[in-house]
Amino acid sequence: MTSQTSPSAPRCWLVCNAASGSNDDAAVAEVEAALTAVGFVLERRIGFPGESAPEAPELAKSGIALLAIFGGDGTTHSAVAAAHGWDGPVLVLPGGTMNMLAKRLHGDVPAAEIIARLAPDRLPTSRPTVISTRHGIALTGILAGPGTVWNEVREAMRAGNVLDFVAATRDAIAWSVNGPKVVCMQGSGSKVDGAREDGYAAITVTPAANGLEAKGYYAETPGDFAGQGIALLNREFRDGPHDRLGRHEQLRLVCPEGEPMGLLIDGEPFDGGTQEHFLPTTSEVDLVTTIDES
Repeated sequence: MTSQTSPSAPRCWLVCNAASGSNDDAAVAEVEAALTAVGFVLERRIGFPGESAPEAPELAKSGIALLAIFGGDGTTHSAVAAAHGWDGPVLVLPGGTMNMLAKRLHGDVPAAEIIARLAPDRLPTSRPTVISTRHGIALTGILAGPGTVWNEVREAMRAGNVLDFVAATRDAIAWSVNGPKVVCMQGSGSKVDGAREDGYAAITVTPAANGLEAKGYYAETPGDFAGQGIALLNREFRDGPHDRLGRHEQLRLVCPEGEPMGLLIDGEPFDGGTQEHFLPTTSEVDLVTTIDES
């Protein structure tokens, strides 16, 4: 872990997303008050995605001491990607449903408590292991396979349309059962030891300190898939039956049927191919870290 010293006028910008899970006006006001209380001058609030996340040249020109992000994993993914190339510190705060990166950097604590740990003139940062993909960097993890269709159920649930939600759930169960499964391969091209020969409805890949961890999720009946889907919907993957597929220096996921696989990166949908290759790499953005990840 390294430390960064802020300039004498510790100005900061805040990116927030009103559509994230715990990001209403009162919550945003609490974050703003907490930043002010520890000595930051809140210069600008950026309402993502209506406003674009600031990119590295804009951040460098601004001379701010901190970019804070208060949103879910998808908002964090976009904002950190936009900041790539900026040498200032980025503070990830839990403002969504799962907040996987915020938990990794700070523990499972509220945003205001994280901010209270900070001193503007000395911000501890780290560059943790993340996942390199052909679509960009995954900060928290990847989900691949027909089980990703449950993301559409989540969006229907967010929209509050009961008919769309029921239809999406029915389709998701059917696709989870009948969609093209995904097989987990090592970088050498051989199947991962202990993996099911016919593949999985969903495979997760997450970054670890010394590689990538994979788990394969399966079910035997439509009812099992419905339960598994609800777990996927909530990103509570441990709730469903799965195989631990080990920790690896690199991974390749393959759809043997030759069809494009479903793919979520940090909870956001991407166009998957018939195969996808993943490597661990080091974040190129300095992330404020208030606990020791090791």
